[in-house]
Amino acid sequence: MPVRTCVAPDGNFVYGIHRPHYHVDNLRENSAIQTLGQFPDGSLHVNSDNFPKHDIHVQHADVIYEIPNAFPFKGTTFIQKRWADKKKSTRAEITLKASPCFSSTQTLLKWAGQMEIDSEKMDNLWNHLPEAIQLTIASTSSDKNDLIHLAQQVCDFVYDHSFQPSGLKYQCDKNGRAYPVIHHPIIFETLVNNPYLPDIYKEAMVLRPGVQGNSPIVGEFFKQDSHVFEYLRENSYIPWGHFAANMANDAIRYDIQSLNIDDMIGMRHLFYQRIYVHLAHQLGISINPHQNTLSSDALETLRKTIQRQLKQSPECLAFDSNLWGWNFGFGYAPNHYRLHASHQQIHQQYAMIPKKVPTDSKNSSSISSYACGDLVADFIEQFYQETGTSFFDAYIQAIQTNKRMDDHNKGPHELIIYSDEQIMIFVPKAQTSQWEIQIMPLLPVGNILDADENMRHALDRALYITAKILAALNAQLVTHIEYASRFSAMPTDQRLIIAFLPRMPESPGAFSEAQLRWINGHYPEDFAAACRSRLPEILETLSPSI
Repeated sequence: MPVRTCVAPDGNFVYGIHRPHYHVDNLRENSAIQTLGQFPDGSLHVNSDNFPKHDIHVQHADVIYEIPNAFPFKGTTFIQKRWADKKKSTRAEITLKASPCFSSTQTLLKWAGQMEIDSEKMDNLWNHLPEAIQLTIASTSSDKNDLIHLAQQVCDFVYDHSFQPSGLKYQCDKNGRAYPVIHHPIIFETLVNNPYLPDIYKEAMVLRPGVQGNSPIVGEFFKQDSHVFEYLRENSYIPWGHFAANMANDAIRYDIQSLNIDDMIGMRHLFYQRIYVHLAHQLGISINPHQNTLSSDALETLRKTIQRQLKQSPECLAFDSNLWGWNFGFGYAPNHYRLHASHQQIHQQYAMIPKKVPTDSKNSSSISSYACGDLVADFIEQFYQETGTSFFDAYIQAIQTNKRMDDHNKGPHELIIYSDEQIMIFVPKAQTSQWEIQIMPLLPVGNILDADENMRHALDRALYITAKILAALNAQLVTHIEYASRFSAMPTDQRLIIAFLPRMPESPGAFSEAQLRWINGHYPEDFAAACRSRLPEILETLSPSI
């Protein structure tokens, strides 16, 4: 098949199998035989194996599976059979270790051999800790006393009559703009992301609206114990600004365990609402509510109105695609390397993407603005031209009828973790992140404008379930992205795809990943089975009406 994908037109997966055997000429002139150490019986361990006398004949090297990604622009996954076979027998143990509880204060007390140390001496000890150690404590400590000690060093508080923080001290720059007094910005940023920091400190340091700047709040969702603010980031790294649906300061959500389904619905409702309103304005559709959250019914009515109007004048859209993403988790290494691009509260980001961008040439030319969903659109068109088959029809069939690579008849063969009438949650045959999970509609939905109320609820539910599954496996840093079709595109079979991409502790990204060569140590079917084992307890948290 000319097009490079693991999805065959007949609805099966195709992949390669490397069974290496080869000859290597020994071109070394000298040997450097040395003693490495000794064994318990006193005999020496020598490095003679590193300096063979003859050429090398490799008869049976490890078998490697080479699986082109379903979408060629995402590269290729390589699974080493020996590693994956070991995981096969322990698939129930596919998980990451939970972060251990740690207290620097208790460690200092034990070191001093005392039950307590007077506050002056304790402050002196903290003041003399190297910054790298302070940063580690800020990131990993589970002791509120550690975190309070650090908080009092990295910024200046205003206290109430009970000596509890009620705010920060501020100064003004030469232009009269107020800014908080923060002495150690990196430690501050790490500290306010630690879930064990007492909530009253989180509130004063980072959560209260305005403490991080003057970004206007332009949307709000409130329901029972859930509260979400929508912030506008005017001067954004995303052209034309972006929005953040951020859990509010009275609904603290620093981990997935504390996230409830109403939180997910709220963040997503603000996303749908903002994109629909933006499209309505472009099409000249009046919106009656002002400074008010649209109801679900009003949102659905607006969606249908937009669709009708768009069919008549698709060329009216200057912004014809949306961007959506979610970074979860935060971390700094002691050497100041940032481990993940997230911030305090659980939040989701989104923006509109223009159709064209002017260039600097004198003839008023323009280029197409980038949207990652366009890569899917280009590929499925090529797939159809070369095979005469709808890619997503073949892809869904391949997922639903999947067979194991190692042994068709032994072990679980399902890639699907969860499905209903609307969507499916599944493990890609070629995972880019070792724990990648994707969500895809089972109906012809290419973007959120195609998604009716039932589909939107299904997507929200799927996002919640998938986040909870990864949290149950102790994934701590996860990036979420969406591949969507453009709103004004000609009808195709393109499906909306949401990808969950956990960052793994021992996979920082190196030359392999830079080439889009993704190295994996388990079979996708075994990872899917590990995910399914977490489903029952998660589904119990969903009410029947959701």
